Amino acid sequence: MKQFFSKISRRTWIIAGVVLVVVVAIAVFTNSGGSEVVVFQTVPVERGNLVASVGATGSVRARQSATLVWQTSGIVEAVNVEVGSSVSQNEMLASLDKASLNQSIILAEADLVSANKALEDLVSSDTARLEAQKAVDSAEKAYEKAYNWRMKLNGKIDITDYYYDFGVLKVRQYRGYATEDTIAQADKDLALAESRLDDARRTYERLLDGPDSAEVAAADARVAAAQSTLNMAHLIAPFDGTITQASPAIGDQVSTGTVGYRIDDLSHLLVDVQVSEVDINSVSVGQTATLTFDAILGKEYHGEVVQVGQAGDTVQGVVSFTVTIELTDADELVKPGMTAAVNVVVEEVKDVILIPNRAVRLVDGNRVVYILVDNQPVQVKIQLGSSSDLESVVAEGDIKEGDLIILNPPSFNGNPFGG
Repeated sequence: MKQFFSKISRRTWIIAGVVLVVVVAIAVFTNSGGSEVVVFQTVPVERGNLVASVGATGSVRARQSATLVWQTSGIVEAVNVEVGSSVSQNEMLASLDKASLNQSIILAEADLVSANKALEDLVSSDTARLEAQKAVDSAEKAYEKAYNWRMKLNGKIDITDYYYDFGVLKVRQYRGYATEDTIAQADKDLALAESRLDDARRTYERLLDGPDSAEVAAADARVAAAQSTLNMAHLIAPFDGTITQASPAIGDQVSTGTVGYRIDDLSHLLVDVQVSEVDINSVSVGQTATLTFDAILGKEYHGEVVQVGQAGDTVQGVVSFTVTIELTDADELVKPGMTAAVNVVVEEVKDVILIPNRAVRLVDGNRVVYILVDNQPVQVKIQLGSSSDLESVVAEGDIKEGDLIILNPPSFNGNPFGG
Protein backbone atom coordinates (compact mmCIF):
# COMPACT_ATOMS: atom_id res chain seq x y z
CA MET A 1 0.00 0.00 0.00
CA LYS A 2 2.83 2.38 0.89
CA GLN A 3 4.43 1.70 -2.45
CA PHE A 4 1.11 2.41 -4.24
CA PHE A 5 0.74 5.88 -2.67
CA SER A 6 4.35 6.68 -3.35
CA LYS A 7 3.78 6.21 -7.07
CA ILE A 8 1.09 9.00 -7.19
CA SER A 9 2.61 12.25 -8.34
CA ARG A 10 2.35 15.53 -6.38
CA ARG A 11 0.41 17.10 -9.25
CA THR A 12 -2.19 14.36 -9.02
CA TRP A 13 -2.69 15.01 -5.29
CA ILE A 14 -3.21 18.77 -5.88
CA ILE A 15 -5.81 18.18 -8.62
CA ALA A 16 -7.70 15.72 -6.42
CA GLY A 17 -7.78 18.23 -3.56
CA VAL A 18 -9.18 21.03 -5.71
CA VAL A 19 -11.91 18.77 -7.05
CA LEU A 20 -12.89 17.78 -3.51
CA VAL A 21 -13.22 21.44 -2.41
CA VAL A 22 -15.41 22.30 -5.41
CA VAL A 23 -17.69 19.33 -4.77
CA VAL A 24 -18.16 20.30 -1.10
CA ALA A 25 -18.88 23.96 -1.99
CA ILE A 26 -21.53 22.93 -4.55
CA ALA A 27 -23.20 20.63 -2.06
CA VAL A 28 -23.37 23.37 0.61
CA PHE A 29 -24.76 25.94 -1.84
CA THR A 30 -27.37 23.49 -3.16
CA ASN A 31 -28.59 22.50 0.30
CA SER A 32 -28.90 26.15 1.42
CA GLY A 33 -30.87 27.30 -1.57
CA GLY A 34 -28.01 29.56 -2.66
CA SER A 35 -27.81 31.55 0.64
CA GLU A 36 -25.28 31.49 3.46
CA VAL A 37 -26.21 29.43 6.52
CA VAL A 38 -25.62 31.43 9.72
CA VAL A 39 -25.30 29.47 12.94
CA PHE A 40 -25.87 31.72 15.99
CA GLN A 41 -24.27 31.07 19.34
CA THR A 42 -26.70 32.02 22.08
CA VAL A 43 -26.96 32.03 25.86
CA PRO A 44 -30.03 32.73 27.96
CA VAL A 45 -30.14 35.97 29.96
CA GLU A 46 -29.76 35.26 33.66
CA ARG A 47 -30.12 37.18 36.90
CA GLY A 48 -27.19 36.99 39.31
CA ASN A 49 -24.46 38.78 41.21
CA LEU A 50 -21.59 40.76 39.68
CA VAL A 51 -18.22 41.47 41.21
CA ALA A 52 -16.22 44.24 39.55
CA SER A 53 -12.51 44.19 40.25
CA VAL A 54 -9.26 45.90 39.30
CA GLY A 55 -6.34 43.61 38.61
CA ALA A 56 -2.60 44.21 38.94
CA THR A 57 0.59 42.46 40.00
CA GLY A 58 3.14 43.30 42.66
CA SER A 59 5.74 41.91 45.04
CA VAL A 60 5.29 40.93 48.66
CA ARG A 61 7.11 42.96 51.31
CA ALA A 62 7.11 43.06 55.08
CA ARG A 63 5.59 46.09 56.80
CA GLN A 64 8.94 46.59 58.54
CA SER A 65 12.24 45.42 57.14
CA ALA A 66 15.80 46.27 58.10
CA THR A 67 19.28 45.28 57.01
CA LEU A 68 21.72 45.36 59.92
CA VAL A 69 25.35 46.25 59.17
CA TRP A 70 28.40 46.45 61.41
CA GLN A 71 29.27 49.99 62.53
CA THR A 72 32.93 49.20 63.24
CA SER A 73 35.58 46.63 62.44
CA GLY A 74 36.56 43.67 64.57
CA ILE A 75 36.34 39.90 65.04
CA VAL A 76 32.96 38.26 65.62
CA GLU A 77 32.87 36.74 69.11
CA ALA A 78 29.20 35.69 69.53
CA VAL A 79 26.37 34.76 67.15
CA ASN A 80 23.06 34.34 68.97
CA VAL A 81 20.49 33.80 66.17
CA GLU A 82 20.12 32.21 62.75
CA VAL A 83 17.76 32.35 59.77
CA GLY A 84 14.19 31.72 60.93
CA SER A 85 14.78 32.85 64.51
CA SER A 86 12.12 35.06 66.06
CA VAL A 87 13.68 38.05 67.81
CA SER A 88 12.45 40.83 70.07
CA GLN A 89 13.20 44.53 69.94
CA ASN A 90 16.61 45.43 71.47
CA GLU A 91 17.69 41.77 71.53
CA MET A 92 21.44 41.36 70.94
CA LEU A 93 21.96 39.25 67.82
CA ALA A 94 25.78 39.20 67.50
CA SER A 95 28.80 40.93 69.04
CA LEU A 96 32.50 41.56 68.42
CA ASP A 97 35.46 40.57 70.56
CA LYS A 98 36.33 43.50 72.86
CA ALA A 99 40.05 43.01 72.30
CA SER A 100 39.60 43.58 68.54
CA LEU A 101 37.77 46.89 68.92
CA ASN A 102 38.93 50.46 68.47
CA GLN A 103 40.21 52.11 71.68
CA SER A 104 37.44 54.73 71.67
CA ILE A 105 34.79 52.00 71.86
CA ILE A 106 36.57 50.24 74.71
CA LEU A 107 36.83 53.51 76.69
CA ALA A 108 33.14 54.19 76.08
CA GLU A 109 32.39 51.52 78.68
CA ALA A 110 34.13 53.61 81.35
CA ASP A 111 32.33 56.73 80.10
CA LEU A 112 29.02 54.91 80.42
CA VAL A 113 29.70 53.98 84.04
CA SER A 114 30.63 57.57 84.90
CA ALA A 115 27.61 59.04 83.08
CA ASN A 116 25.23 56.62 84.79
CA LYS A 117 26.69 57.54 88.18
CA ALA A 118 26.21 61.27 87.50
CA LEU A 119 22.65 60.69 86.33
CA GLU A 120 21.84 58.60 89.40
CA ASP A 121 23.19 61.32 91.69
CA LEU A 122 21.01 63.93 90.03
CA VAL A 123 17.88 61.82 90.18
CA SER A 124 18.28 60.12 93.55
CA SER A 125 20.53 62.38 95.68
CA ASP A 126 19.33 65.49 97.55
CA THR A 127 22.84 66.91 97.94
CA ALA A 128 22.75 69.05 94.82
CA ARG A 129 19.30 70.39 95.68
CA LEU A 130 20.29 71.26 99.25
CA GLU A 131 23.49 72.95 98.07
CA ALA A 132 21.48 74.98 95.57
CA GLN A 133 19.04 76.02 98.28
CA LYS A 134 21.94 77.12 100.49
CA ALA A 135 23.38 79.14 97.61
CA VAL A 136 20.03 80.92 97.19
CA ASP A 137 19.96 81.84 100.88
CA SER A 138 23.49 83.23 100.71
CA ALA A 139 22.75 85.19 97.53
CA GLU A 140 19.61 86.68 99.10
CA LYS A 141 21.59 87.92 102.10
CA ALA A 142 24.26 89.43 99.87
CA TYR A 143 21.60 91.16 97.77
CA GLU A 144 19.83 92.53 100.86
CA LYS A 145 23.08 93.95 102.22
CA ALA A 146 23.95 95.61 98.88
CA TYR A 147 20.43 97.01 98.56
CA ASN A 148 20.39 98.48 102.05
CA TRP A 149 23.77 100.10 101.56
CA ARG A 150 22.68 101.65 98.25
CA MET A 151 19.55 103.08 99.89
CA LYS A 152 21.60 104.73 102.62
CA LEU A 153 23.65 106.56 100.02
CA ASN A 154 20.61 108.59 98.96
CA GLY A 155 20.91 110.89 102.02
CA LYS A 156 23.27 111.70 104.86
CA ILE A 157 25.05 108.67 106.19
CA ASP A 158 26.93 107.79 109.31
CA ILE A 159 30.51 106.99 108.45
CA THR A 160 32.73 105.10 110.85
CA ASP A 161 36.40 105.47 110.09
CA TYR A 162 39.03 103.26 111.65
CA TYR A 163 42.64 104.46 111.81
CA TYR A 164 45.86 103.96 113.77
CA ASP A 165 47.44 106.71 115.79
CA PHE A 166 50.96 105.83 117.02
CA GLY A 167 50.04 102.16 116.80
CA VAL A 168 46.74 102.54 118.61
CA LEU A 169 43.47 101.66 116.75
CA LYS A 170 41.05 104.59 116.99
CA VAL A 171 37.48 105.10 115.72
CA ARG A 172 36.17 108.32 114.26
CA GLN A 173 32.51 108.84 113.40
CA TYR A 174 30.93 111.64 111.44
CA ARG A 175 27.92 112.36 109.22
CA GLY A 176 28.09 113.36 105.60
CA TYR A 177 27.08 112.66 101.94
CA ALA A 178 28.48 109.89 99.70
CA THR A 179 30.63 110.82 96.74
CA GLU A 180 29.61 110.02 93.15
CA ASP A 181 32.26 107.30 92.96
CA THR A 182 30.89 105.68 96.10
CA ILE A 183 27.32 105.67 94.72
CA ALA A 184 28.49 104.27 91.34
CA GLN A 185 30.36 101.46 93.06
CA ALA A 186 27.30 100.68 95.22
CA ASP A 187 25.14 100.45 92.08
CA LYS A 188 27.55 97.93 90.55
CA ASP A 189 27.64 95.87 93.73
CA LEU A 190 23.83 95.81 93.87
CA ALA A 191 23.50 94.73 90.20
CA LEU A 192 26.05 91.97 90.70
CA ALA A 193 24.28 90.71 93.83
CA GLU A 194 20.94 90.66 91.99
CA SER A 195 22.40 88.71 89.06
CA ARG A 196 23.97 86.12 91.40
CA LEU A 197 20.65 85.76 93.21
CA ASP A 198 18.81 85.14 89.90
CA ASP A 199 21.37 82.51 88.89
CA ALA A 200 21.06 80.72 92.22
CA ARG A 201 17.28 80.69 92.02
CA ARG A 202 17.30 79.29 88.45
CA THR A 203 19.68 76.51 89.43
CA TYR A 204 17.52 75.59 92.40
CA GLU A 205 14.31 75.62 90.34
CA ARG A 206 15.86 73.34 87.72
CA LEU A 207 16.79 70.85 90.39
CA LEU A 208 13.27 70.98 91.78
CA ASP A 209 12.03 69.69 88.37
CA GLY A 210 13.63 66.33 89.14
CA PRO A 211 13.80 64.02 86.07
CA ASP A 212 12.57 66.88 83.88
CA SER A 213 15.39 69.25 84.79
CA ALA A 214 17.95 70.44 82.24
CA GLU A 215 20.80 68.91 84.27
CA VAL A 216 19.11 65.51 84.22
CA ALA A 217 18.47 65.83 80.46
CA ALA A 218 22.15 66.61 79.87
CA ALA A 219 23.27 63.69 82.02
CA ASP A 220 20.84 61.41 80.22
CA ALA A 221 22.28 62.55 76.89
CA ARG A 222 25.80 61.66 78.04
CA VAL A 223 24.58 58.18 79.01
CA ALA A 224 22.93 57.73 75.59
CA ALA A 225 26.08 58.88 73.78
CA ALA A 226 28.28 56.42 75.64
CA GLN A 227 25.79 53.59 75.09
CA SER A 228 25.58 54.39 71.38
CA THR A 229 29.35 54.12 71.06
CA LEU A 230 29.34 50.78 72.87
CA ASN A 231 26.52 49.48 70.63
CA MET A 232 28.80 49.80 67.61
CA ALA A 233 30.28 46.48 68.71
CA HIS A 234 26.90 44.71 68.55
CA LEU A 235 24.05 43.97 66.14
CA ILE A 236 20.76 44.69 67.91
CA ALA A 237 17.20 44.00 66.69
CA PRO A 238 15.41 47.32 66.01
CA PHE A 239 11.93 45.74 66.25
CA ASP A 240 10.15 42.44 66.82
CA GLY A 241 10.53 40.21 63.77
CA THR A 242 12.07 37.18 62.09
CA ILE A 243 15.63 36.74 60.84
CA THR A 244 15.31 36.23 57.08
CA GLN A 245 19.00 36.49 56.15
CA ALA A 246 22.10 35.87 58.27
CA SER A 247 25.79 35.99 57.43
CA PRO A 248 27.99 36.34 60.54
CA ALA A 249 29.98 33.41 61.91
CA ILE A 250 32.22 33.25 64.97
CA GLY A 251 35.75 34.28 64.07
CA ASP A 252 34.81 36.34 61.02
CA GLN A 253 36.79 39.52 60.47
CA VAL A 254 34.26 42.25 59.65
CA SER A 255 34.62 45.90 58.71
CA THR A 256 32.37 48.95 58.80
CA GLY A 257 29.39 48.39 56.48
CA THR A 258 29.58 44.59 56.40
CA VAL A 259 26.06 43.14 56.28
CA GLY A 260 25.15 40.97 59.24
CA TYR A 261 21.41 40.26 59.22
CA ARG A 262 18.13 41.07 57.56
CA ILE A 263 15.09 41.17 59.82
CA ASP A 264 11.44 41.31 58.65
CA ASP A 265 8.16 41.69 60.48
CA LEU A 266 6.38 38.72 58.87
CA SER A 267 3.25 39.27 60.96
CA HIS A 268 2.22 42.00 58.50
CA LEU A 269 2.81 41.31 54.79
CA LEU A 270 2.00 43.91 52.14
CA VAL A 271 1.80 43.98 48.35
CA ASP A 272 2.31 47.22 46.39
CA VAL A 273 0.63 47.27 42.98
CA GLN A 274 0.41 49.90 40.24
CA VAL A 275 -3.16 50.85 39.25
CA SER A 276 -3.93 52.79 36.07
CA GLU A 277 -5.27 56.33 36.32
CA VAL A 278 -8.41 55.03 34.60
CA ASP A 279 -9.21 52.76 37.55
CA ILE A 280 -7.68 54.56 40.53
CA ASN A 281 -10.80 56.53 41.49
CA SER A 282 -12.73 53.29 41.97
CA VAL A 283 -10.19 52.02 44.52
CA SER A 284 -10.44 53.04 48.18
CA VAL A 285 -9.09 52.02 51.57
CA GLY A 286 -10.98 49.11 53.14
CA GLN A 287 -11.86 47.30 49.91
CA THR A 288 -11.20 43.56 49.84
CA ALA A 289 -8.85 41.78 47.45
CA THR A 290 -7.91 38.28 46.36
CA LEU A 291 -4.30 37.28 45.75
CA THR A 292 -2.72 34.33 43.96
CA PHE A 293 0.94 33.36 43.62
CA ASP A 294 2.78 31.51 40.88
CA ALA A 295 4.91 29.99 43.62
CA ILE A 296 1.88 28.69 45.54
CA LEU A 297 -0.36 26.69 43.25
CA GLY A 298 -4.03 26.01 43.90
CA LYS A 299 -4.40 28.42 46.81
CA GLU A 300 -6.10 31.82 47.02
CA TYR A 301 -5.34 34.41 49.68
CA HIS A 302 -7.26 37.45 50.81
CA GLY A 303 -6.31 40.99 51.66
CA GLU A 304 -7.49 44.53 52.26
CA VAL A 305 -6.54 47.85 50.71
CA VAL A 306 -4.69 49.85 53.40
CA GLN A 307 -3.28 52.73 51.35
CA VAL A 308 -4.09 54.45 48.06
CA GLY A 309 -1.48 56.75 46.51
CA GLN A 310 -2.55 60.34 45.94
CA ALA A 311 0.12 61.19 43.34
CA GLY A 312 0.71 59.30 40.11
CA ASP A 313 3.97 58.19 38.50
CA THR A 314 4.47 58.46 34.75
CA VAL A 315 6.41 55.67 33.05
CA GLN A 316 6.66 55.70 29.24
CA GLY A 317 3.63 57.96 29.03
CA VAL A 318 1.44 55.76 31.26
CA VAL A 319 0.23 57.23 34.58
CA SER A 320 -0.26 54.82 37.47
CA PHE A 321 -0.82 55.06 41.21
CA THR A 322 0.57 52.87 43.99
CA VAL A 323 -2.02 50.89 45.95
CA THR A 324 -0.99 48.87 49.01
CA ILE A 325 -2.82 45.68 50.04
CA GLU A 326 -2.23 43.88 53.34
CA LEU A 327 -2.69 40.11 53.40
CA THR A 328 -5.21 39.06 56.03
CA ASP A 329 -4.63 35.28 55.92
CA ALA A 330 -0.96 34.91 55.02
CA ASP A 331 0.81 31.72 56.10
CA GLU A 332 4.38 30.44 56.13
CA LEU A 333 4.25 29.79 52.37
CA VAL A 334 4.06 33.50 51.56
CA LYS A 335 7.50 35.11 51.63
CA PRO A 336 8.81 38.63 50.97
CA GLY A 337 9.81 39.07 47.34
CA MET A 338 7.19 36.72 45.88
CA THR A 339 5.13 37.98 42.92
CA ALA A 340 1.37 38.19 43.53
CA ALA A 341 -1.55 38.62 41.14
CA VAL A 342 -4.01 40.92 42.91
CA ASN A 343 -7.68 41.58 42.17
CA VAL A 344 -9.21 44.41 44.20
CA VAL A 345 -12.99 44.17 44.50
CA VAL A 346 -14.15 47.70 43.72
CA GLU A 347 -17.89 46.98 43.48
CA GLU A 348 -20.30 44.12 44.16
CA VAL A 349 -23.96 44.14 43.10
CA LYS A 350 -26.53 41.40 43.68
CA ASP A 351 -29.68 40.11 41.94
CA VAL A 352 -29.28 42.00 38.65
CA ILE A 353 -29.73 41.19 34.94
CA LEU A 354 -26.35 40.22 33.48
CA ILE A 355 -25.22 39.91 29.86
CA PRO A 356 -21.87 38.76 28.44
CA ASN A 357 -19.57 41.58 27.37
CA ARG A 358 -18.73 39.75 24.13
CA ALA A 359 -22.35 40.15 22.99
CA VAL A 360 -22.38 43.97 23.17
CA ARG A 361 -21.96 45.98 19.95
CA LEU A 362 -21.78 49.70 19.17
CA VAL A 363 -24.21 50.83 16.46
CA ASP A 364 -24.60 54.51 15.54
CA GLY A 365 -23.15 55.53 18.89
CA ASN A 366 -25.51 53.28 20.87
CA ARG A 367 -24.73 50.08 22.71
CA VAL A 368 -26.88 47.24 21.48
CA VAL A 369 -27.27 43.50 21.84
CA TYR A 370 -29.12 41.04 19.62
CA ILE A 371 -31.60 38.51 20.88
CA LEU A 372 -32.94 35.55 18.92
CA VAL A 373 -36.72 35.74 18.34
CA ASP A 374 -38.35 33.06 16.11
CA ASN A 375 -34.89 32.18 14.81
CA GLN A 376 -34.34 35.81 13.74
CA PRO A 377 -31.95 38.36 15.34
CA VAL A 378 -33.59 41.41 16.92
CA GLN A 379 -31.59 44.49 17.90
CA VAL A 380 -32.16 45.90 21.40
CA LYS A 381 -30.66 49.17 22.65
CA ILE A 382 -29.26 48.98 26.17
CA GLN A 383 -27.39 51.00 28.78
CA LEU A 384 -24.82 49.28 30.94
CA GLY A 385 -24.10 49.63 34.62
CA SER A 386 -21.23 48.01 36.51
CA SER A 387 -18.95 45.68 34.57
CA SER A 388 -16.46 42.93 35.23
CA ASP A 389 -14.07 41.29 32.79
CA LEU A 390 -16.78 38.96 31.47
CA GLU A 391 -20.19 40.43 32.29
CA SER A 392 -22.06 43.72 32.65
CA VAL A 393 -25.20 44.84 34.43
CA VAL A 394 -28.12 45.94 32.21
CA ALA A 395 -29.11 49.34 33.60
CA GLU A 396 -31.74 50.07 30.93
CA GLY A 397 -33.13 48.08 27.98
CA ASP A 398 -35.88 45.69 26.98
CA ILE A 399 -34.05 42.59 28.20
CA LYS A 400 -35.55 40.00 30.50
CA GLU A 401 -34.54 36.69 32.00
CA GLY A 402 -34.62 33.82 29.51
CA ASP A 403 -34.03 35.92 26.38
CA LEU A 404 -31.48 34.30 24.08
CA ILE A 405 -28.55 36.67 23.67
CA ILE A 406 -26.62 36.21 20.41
CA LEU A 407 -22.89 36.02 21.11
CA ASN A 408 -21.74 36.11 17.47
CA PRO A 409 -23.85 38.57 15.48
CA PRO A 410 -22.40 39.06 11.94
CA SER A 411 -20.24 42.16 11.57
CA PHE A 412 -19.73 42.36 7.79
CA ASN A 413 -21.18 45.29 5.75
CA GLY A 414 -24.75 45.05 4.57
CA ASN A 415 -25.92 42.74 7.35
CA PRO A 416 -29.14 43.56 9.17
CA PHE A 417 -27.21 44.53 12.35
CA GLY A 418 -25.71 47.73 10.95
CA GLY A 419 -22.12 46.65 11.28
